[in-house]
Amino acid sequence: MFVNKLNQVYKPRRILFYEEIGEGDIAAFCNKEICTKVDKYADSFGTYDYPGLFFINSLDKPVTGIEFRPDDRRVGYPEDLRSVSLSDGYFYTVEIENEGRITFSYIRELIEGIANDNDAHRQYSDLSIKAEPDVVGIFSSEGGKKVRILYECSLIKDAAKDLIEDNPETFDKDYLFKTAFFDPITGHYNWNHLVPYLEMPKDCGITDYSFVHFDVKAFKVINEVYGHIAANGVLKNIVNAMKAADFVYASARCHNDNFAMMIKDMPQEETREKLSLLFEKLSHLEEDPNYTIYFRCGVVPMKRAMLSGNRVSDAGKMAQAMGTNHNQTDIVFYTDSIHDDVMWSNYIKAYLDTAIENDEFVVYLQPKFDIYTEKIHGAEALIRWNYKKKEMLSPYRFIPFFETDGSIAKVDDIVLNKVCSALRHWKEEGRPLYPVSVNLSRNQLYDSDIVSHLTGIVDSYGVDHSLIDFELTESATYDNKNRMLNVLDELRNKGFLISMDDFGTGYSSFSLLTEMPLDTLKIDKSFVDKIGMGNEKKQDTIVITHIITLAKELGFVCLAEGAEEKSQIERLRELGCELIQGYYYSKPVPLSEYEAKYLPVS
Repeated sequence: MFVNKLNQVYKPRRILFYEEIGEGDIAAFCNKEICTKVDKYADSFGTYDYPGLFFINSLDKPVTGIEFRPDDRRVGYPEDLRSVSLSDGYFYTVEIENEGRITFSYIRELIEGIANDNDAHRQYSDLSIKAEPDVVGIFSSEGGKKVRILYECSLIKDAAKDLIEDNPETFDKDYLFKTAFFDPITGHYNWNHLVPYLEMPKDCGITDYSFVHFDVKAFKVINEVYGHIAANGVLKNIVNAMKAADFVYASARCHNDNFAMMIKDMPQEETREKLSLLFEKLSHLEEDPNYTIYFRCGVVPMKRAMLSGNRVSDAGKMAQAMGTNHNQTDIVFYTDSIHDDVMWSNYIKAYLDTAIENDEFVVYLQPKFDIYTEKIHGAEALIRWNYKKKEMLSPYRFIPFFETDGSIAKVDDIVLNKVCSALRHWKEEGRPLYPVSVNLSRNQLYDSDIVSHLTGIVDSYGVDHSLIDFELTESATYDNKNRMLNVLDELRNKGFLISMDDFGTGYSSFSLLTEMPLDTLKIDKSFVDKIGMGNEKKQDTIVITHIITLAKELGFVCLAEGAEEKSQIERLRELGCELIQGYYYSKPVPLSEYEAKYLPVS
């Protein structure tokens, strides 16, 4: 049976409003049925917990009920239920699978078995399972698949009171030293203890070392699904592994699931191998052999570590943050380029609002052409940064960094505003108007107000919706499928065009294409590069042909990106592609050049 050892909780004095029940009612509770006379109060103001089963010693019988805060004139207390006052107390909490056999004797046996393995010790207090509890509460989880048990404890030790009241004289030196330099959960050294090794390595005979900083991926999942005792077990296993490793000079649990080590200087591949073996030994969760634990690790090589001293953790964390792969352990070695990228990222994120205020962002347009008539069909808006009005930065210098924290939405708004302003200007001058595609980033999809926000910008310029084509990159499509489809449907219903960019480079499924309200499917340049250049492979031709055929049969316009040679254009025309966007016809150009070259006044 799965047992999730949760935590120890305190419940103040409260009133239990209850209904007496029989054995059949206990079985009904196990079958996800709660007495309606009690359940109707589940969301009332002033309740301490959900409706549940209670074994109350003073009542000498099981009841179903709900706990309320006492003596509060704002609370509407039940008048159709009996009540009993419950004293404040401490409770040990576990979660078990609902197997339909909830009895007091069964719960007592379960809790006593758990207490023998792991009693209720906390950082500043100790509790002990009561042999004869006054209160035991049982609560059903959502869906009724599990039940949560609160079993009363006795308070054995309370050091928290002296800390709260600032009574230092009650603590001896050994206690204070241990509190300052040892981790209370694992009993191992904490970060404060490791700092002296980094400041004065010669005092412990260390002449050279590499530095390692790592954490447990999805540690929160372990804590929430398997319980804090299981999670603490993972932390202790990590400590034991670090202490047993012959290449580790010194180590510490820094905070939460973060650890640091000073290790022997070794060639990079040897370091990677040693750490991989260490993490492999720690990859199995004792409570569930089917759950695999992965790690995110940053390594600072000796040369940089020795020069950084006690600031080396900054470098280790930078490298650690680069470990973003799912379902695998990442070991990333710190380099100067990582440092430069992180520093640049932090700086431009802080400078972004100033750059917007100074109007440093510039929109370029890259025309799209009909492959048969070779006449302009529209354009894609691309952003450039005239950094401090001194240097023109390409998108790769800033877009990836703004995407990581969501500030890309500000840049996307700038593009949309500038495009709409240009379209209004061209309309007023009587120039021909063609659709312009603008980026719709994945961050914007999470904004519940995004459709009205985008529509408001476009409408403020009086631009026809059919002139704006919102372009979604394929890599953005799988974070939240339903949310994405809802946003795209709303935009399409308002008359906007929808395109999918970079098709074939991500993980889109054919079934998703049947659900998306697309107007245009854009074939990524990586496919275009493989055709019409003399070294064309049959397999590449088959793939791009099927993409074009698929787009047409689904009613989408097919556009190929990145065509640079006439032979590519001719081959794409043979294969049935309809639109081209690439350097063969035009590179991205400023708005003024696009206007002069492609939008003559009628």
